[in-house]
Amino acid sequence: MNEPALELTAVSKTYRTGTDGQLQVLRGVNLVLNAGETVALVAPSGAGKSTLLHVAGLLDRPDKGEIRLAGRAYTGLRDSARTAARRREIGFVYQFHHLLPEFSALENVLLPQLANGISRRKAIVWATELLDKVGLTARQHHRPAELSGGEAQRVALCRALANRPKVLLADEPTGNLDPETATIVFDLLVDLMRQTGLAALIATHNPELARRMDRVARLENGHIHPVD
Repeated sequence: MNEPALELTAVSKTYRTGTDGQLQVLRGVNLVLNAGETVALVAPSGAGKSTLLHVAGLLDRPDKGEIRLAGRAYTGLRDSARTAARRREIGFVYQFHHLLPEFSALENVLLPQLANGISRRKAIVWATELLDKVGLTARQHHRPAELSGGEAQRVALCRALANRPKVLLADEPTGNLDPETATIVFDLLVDLMRQTGLAALIATHNPELARRMDRVARLENGHIHPVD
């Protein structure tokens, strides 16, 4: 039996507020994400979606609980090992594309691969293939300022997939786009996930997009609740 792509077990996270106050954002979260599965993460504003994604993506450490990627526990590892795992196993897409403005679309997709030790020749081949999959072959040498919002977000998606991760974490990836462009980007996102078999946890306020995913998980009062 294959291990889940991502597994959170009894994950809790509390932040200090002021001198003595505390804000408990996650209260024993349990979540399993299988390979090839798309899960929508929905929550009221301020409920902790971004915190959950940061903890799941090894950007932040939980106070309690365990994070596993493909069956391997990462919570207790040193920062260097967590960084290496994040680069190798996880792709991130945010509401704003955060592309490096001085580099072209192709270079933005190349850089994560080069940082991961991939040869430039192989990196160019894969980056070119990814950009072709999202219809940006003719725009690959343009810088972010020369791209539309939808095009830039498609490049950001390719960048997230550049190192062939097992898990994609997305925080409102279409939230900064108009409805028509959001649908196009989301369709491309789902197509790429199906083609590559990676698992995806996508935070969204868009109920229509959420309904198109395999299932919906609601974060409320620090706990995950399945949505029928």
